[in-house]
Amino acid sequence: MARQKPLSLYRNIGIIAHIDAGKTTTTERVLYYTGKKHQIVDVHDTKDGKGSTTTDYLEQERKRGITIQSAAVSTEWKGHQINVIDTPGHVDFTIEVNRSLRVLDGAVVVFDGVAGVEPQTETNWRLADQYNVPRMCYINKMDRIGASFKHAVEGIKNRLGANAVLCQIPLGSHDDFIGMADLITGQGYIWEGHDKDSKWEVIPLDQVANHPKVQAFTTAADKEWVSNLAALREETIEKALEMDDEAFDKLLHAGDVETFLKSSDFSLELLKKCIRTGCVQGKLVPVFCGSSYRNKGVQQLLDGVVDYMPYPGENGGIALVDEDGNAIGEQGVVDDAPARALAFKVINDQFGTLTFCRIYSGVIKKGDTLQNVTRGKKERIGRIVEVQANATKDIEEVRAGDICAFVSMKETETGDSLCDPSSPVLLERMRFPDPVISVAVEPKSRNDVDKLSTALYKMVKADPSLRMEVDKETGQTVLKGMGELHLEITIDRMRTELGVDANMGKPKVSFREAFGQSVEHTYTHKKQSGGSGQFAEVKMIFEPGEPGSGVVFSDEIVGGRVPREYIPAVEHAVTVESRQGQVAGYEVLDFKARLIDGKFHDVDSSALAFEIAGRACFREAQRMSKPKLLEPVMKLEVVTEADYLGDVIGDINRRRGSVSEQGQKGTNAFVQGFVPLAEMFGYINFLRSATSGRGTFTMIFDHYEEVPASMVAKLMEKEAK
Repeated sequence: MARQKPLSLYRNIGIIAHIDAGKTTTTERVLYYTGKKHQIVDVHDTKDGKGSTTTDYLEQERKRGITIQSAAVSTEWKGHQINVIDTPGHVDFTIEVNRSLRVLDGAVVVFDGVAGVEPQTETNWRLADQYNVPRMCYINKMDRIGASFKHAVEGIKNRLGANAVLCQIPLGSHDDFIGMADLITGQGYIWEGHDKDSKWEVIPLDQVANHPKVQAFTTAADKEWVSNLAALREETIEKALEMDDEAFDKLLHAGDVETFLKSSDFSLELLKKCIRTGCVQGKLVPVFCGSSYRNKGVQQLLDGVVDYMPYPGENGGIALVDEDGNAIGEQGVVDDAPARALAFKVINDQFGTLTFCRIYSGVIKKGDTLQNVTRGKKERIGRIVEVQANATKDIEEVRAGDICAFVSMKETETGDSLCDPSSPVLLERMRFPDPVISVAVEPKSRNDVDKLSTALYKMVKADPSLRMEVDKETGQTVLKGMGELHLEITIDRMRTELGVDANMGKPKVSFREAFGQSVEHTYTHKKQSGGSGQFAEVKMIFEPGEPGSGVVFSDEIVGGRVPREYIPAVEHAVTVESRQGQVAGYEVLDFKARLIDGKFHDVDSSALAFEIAGRACFREAQRMSKPKLLEPVMKLEVVTEADYLGDVIGDINRRRGSVSEQGQKGTNAFVQGFVPLAEMFGYINFLRSATSGRGTFTMIFDHYEEVPASMVAKLMEKEAK
């Protein structure tokens, strides 16, 4: 079957933002206006558990009114197929944004018009930078009290460092918000009402200021935006034309923007083409505005997605890598190439496994066999489905640029590369954060022991930011994750999706260890018990490294003092032994191990003897180096009313934290700082009582820091309980 629709008519986009900026509400409106839904469900109407928005269909999402896992939906707008992924805004579920951005071609970043740029927006923006994803901004909630378009745009430019190009300006704010001025087409859109089918009036830009609704504006800021419309349009057009040398030369030749607009050289298509070029290359970020809840601006945002977001492959293909992750080539998005796909998400339910994939090249049909290059296994494609949140529709084949799900794949996990068996190659993998918090998990009844381990394995397979291990000393099953909410929801989802009830212990912090100073140490391993014995001697220097440098092994043996075949055994010994330090059994970070000398015996030496010597040398050297205990330090932002700020700052200091910044956000005050995670358990309870329920906080892992010597014993005692 030939391709039904050219690749240039596809858009794969994600909707990303801080928690509560309005991503799910915007997605609901997108589905309604594109004809996929005939009624709108609002997020705050789902908490009774009866209704649900299309993308927030999990029981936990309905109850809490938040998005927990990214959900994919497909829709059409003006002849273009748009695949939308609605992602979570909560820091505990950053992994969902991470893996969605990896496979998307563009992202719509949603901002709360009152709060502007928030901490999770910054985290998501950095992820998009990492994966080189073109973005456009949508400043939502312009109808809220305290909404400030200026504050949001300044945040985008200064805090995110984006080259923002204003495509729209809001007309009014709060109750006066009536529509927007389009600086690209030179028109104003003024809505007649708030309901979902409300029409809007289109008027030329120079007549906007005289419209009766605009004349009724009450605030100086709203009036100022309207009075500057002509100048703002000139600035936007100038910024856009800079993306095309030929167009910019014509502008310079014309003398000024006004003359250029009247000349035959100017056309709306040229202007849109310039913005699209800048957006696809990541040099420009188009800015739109609206109020999704009040049904204003969503259709214009969809036009922007079609006009400025790239189609699959327009901003390059995916990197092909070797086993060490080094780039060795690039795969363009084309049909006539070997099939290549990346699995970016696995969902388990009672009916089986759904593996979400992005197809980068070739065609995959039902019944084909693909090679899982990451794991060296073959997978047969039984069913292929197109996913609409929690509903699926069977399809016969998928082509380059598509996002689909394969049903019941046995071996494939998140981040695996699937390829045509005749030309296997690895696709660039995703990067996942390490967990920062752990809890002990046990089944509620003895009969559920086997069921629990199967359920935990499924959850871990589906979510790469979860880790599961068995504590050797206590025999407990330990689950590690990104935060208290993350672990709580994982346990709850096991109950609702897999029918397994479990109890959760108290959360524990994932500490780390480090060398305190450089140490030179020699260790000799001798064992003689009749027959051939064991002999190995290693002399090593261990040096503390820079934060983030990892474990570095350096072979500095000269003159064959240790035979070449034994050196990998020493390196392996150091790598394995570093997973369990000598202070409290935590992983040792950031050090350089230099093997400088050693001795061997012709008969008694072996790789095993050198491995034993390497392990013992590491253990003794770490103990001698005055080792340090490191703890995860979180970046904290608290937003509350100014009256409560003193109590919040005092509490941060009591928790061994430090305040880095404080200021105003709309009508509220905010404070930012750094606090050790060990002191932050149950913080939400303190904040609610201290601020009468008005305060909110976000917490993101920032770095590891040394625990003060006086606190080590106290913390270890607390962890042991």
